[in-house]
Amino acid sequence: VKLTRHADRLADAYPQIVDGTAECPIQKSEFFLLGETLQGLTARCTWITPQPKTRGEYRPVEKRPFMDGHSANGQWMGENVMKIRGTTIIGIRHKGQTVVAGDGQVTLQSSAIKHQARKVRRIYNDKIIVGFAGSTADAMNLSEQLEGKLERYNGNLMRSAVELARDWRTDKYLRRLEALMIAVDKDRMFLLSGSGDVIEPDEGIIGIGSGGLAAQSAATALMAHSDLDARTIAEEAMKIAASICIYTNQRITVEEI
Repeated sequence: VKLTRHADRLADAYPQIVDGTAECPIQKSEFFLLGETLQGLTARCTWITPQPKTRGEYRPVEKRPFMDGHSANGQWMGENVMKIRGTTIIGIRHKGQTVVAGDGQVTLQSSAIKHQARKVRRIYNDKIIVGFAGSTADAMNLSEQLEGKLERYNGNLMRSAVELARDWRTDKYLRRLEALMIAVDKDRMFLLSGSGDVIEPDEGIIGIGSGGLAAQSAATALMAHSDLDARTIAEEAMKIAASICIYTNQRITVEEI
């Protein structure tokens, strides 16, 4: 009964909450009760509290998001918010080989909390390789979404990548996912992002993540000035990136088609 009353008050104030500009008679405690109960509610709103000495009147106190830098009780956490950051993924097509390599480090704020994470995996009956940079849960969700698209379009990677990027850009839930993804098959290679990008590199090399630029630069030089195969180039490029990027280690996972 109590929750129903809070829900009714929130429903009455819903247009103002979504708009984020108008005042609405809902107190912070009520909103957080609903926020704990209705998972996924991340609306921005203006918190309203009663006037100290005037019954029934309300005044705006502060406008801020329910999430994004705030704790469960609404306190601003600022730079103290724990963030998992950094990785390096590189995809290379060279001499008839297609390789995706990734490091194993997971960094939480200033600490490396895992050294053998697997950020490269095979999907769709091992015919497609994906490597991801960003939030692990988001990336796994996206790889499952891509696998669903591949099942729908009979393994057509280009069609599946375009459809996933469109959903990722427009869907109100998927567009909150924060990750970058490389997807390759034996013929094509794509970079997918939440901004709707589906990019196929010109020279058969693409890198993502905090050390992606260093790895891509090293791989480009090795391809142009050596006779190494794609797997060796990927491994050497990842080692160079690990020596430069503090969020990348040398525990390298390599998948090859």
